[in-house]
Amino acid sequence: MDNPVAVIQYGPRPGILDLGWGHPRPELLPVEQWLEAGQTTLREHAWQALTYGAAAGPRPFIEWLTDHLGGCDHGSTQPSEVFVTNGASHGLALVADLLVRPGDVVLVDSPTYHLAFRTLLDQGAELVGVPTDDQGVHPAMTAELLERLARSGRRVPMLYIVPTFANPTGRCLPHERRVELVDLARRAGLTIVEDDTYREMAYDGPAPPSLWSLAERGTVIRLGTFAKTVAPGLRLGWINAEGGFVRRLTGLGYINSGGGVNHTTALTMATFGRSGAYQSHVAATGRHYAAQRDALVAGLRTCAPDLQLSAPAGGWFLWADLPSPITASSLAPVAEAHGVAYVEGRRFFADGADGHRAVRLSFSMLPPGELQEAAARLGLALETVRQRAPGRPEPAHDPHRGG
Repeated sequence: MDNPVAVIQYGPRPGILDLGWGHPRPELLPVEQWLEAGQTTLREHAWQALTYGAAAGPRPFIEWLTDHLGGCDHGSTQPSEVFVTNGASHGLALVADLLVRPGDVVLVDSPTYHLAFRTLLDQGAELVGVPTDDQGVHPAMTAELLERLARSGRRVPMLYIVPTFANPTGRCLPHERRVELVDLARRAGLTIVEDDTYREMAYDGPAPPSLWSLAERGTVIRLGTFAKTVAPGLRLGWINAEGGFVRRLTGLGYINSGGGVNHTTALTMATFGRSGAYQSHVAATGRHYAAQRDALVAGLRTCAPDLQLSAPAGGWFLWADLPSPITASSLAPVAEAHGVAYVEGRRFFADGADGHRAVRLSFSMLPPGELQEAAARLGLALETVRQRAPGRPEPAHDPHRGG
């Protein structure tokens, strides 16, 4: 068998239970079901599945997707409002390419998905975090920020946000703030780019309405993906935008040259969806991920009770604040010595100035037993750091605990 590190992004480190990766559990990926859908697609569409595709995406996929979105979100999406992408990150790059000019200010949630920063910086933008509190984006304070930027002559074309089961916090923006935010964007001429990656990963009840469903057309552009609900290797996602913006996307040079994006995979997803396999897969994996969440939360509350955290109602991530004066960077090498890893909170802030006492913990990739063990290891690491604090005696070395 090929070396997996040469084939896939993630490479396991011996002895480390890594809570830093937002990847699916390998055994939950639908290998056999996808194989069957692929075979059915080739039999049904024959050579048409393997040739150049329609610019916005193949019609069977777009029709299935719009029907599906009508069932998992509030409001309707029209086929003319869909553009197929190679995933949410590709969608963000396309949208930013059309909206952002060098020197623009792009607003981002604080904290938010850290790997979006590079995509936006590639456009020559300056990233500015919006004002937030424990409920998320603060619309009134964001309006004041927009006014200050306008007075200084800065152009602000877009706000990037993950409002539903957010990466990294797992939180949802409250409904009232969703309404206030889309109203602010409409009045200010600001485009909200809503990353709706985790909508269908809801464990404790339905997800709240998307910003896309609450807003007038032209105010919100939504990014979607099957990376979490099915498999990231599909590299399949979509953009929802008003029809004029979709036409701008289909007019891009590389689309005109290449004949659509991910044509064969999109047709296969249509087959996967129509067969019922998609819904059953999402339901089954949701039960597993909910159990994994519960295992990590219970383990941390037992083994690291002074962490400040709450159980997210969906998604893959848990955000935890460390007890003062411990910082994520000071804890990291001790945690790794105990066999557990995470992502430091500061990486999710555009300026890196906040989040020094926070960590993002992903429960997606490990089964419940390993998540409980990871929580125990993190608790031991926290105790080790406390024992080493100034004014406390140095603890005796225990060779069996890897400290």
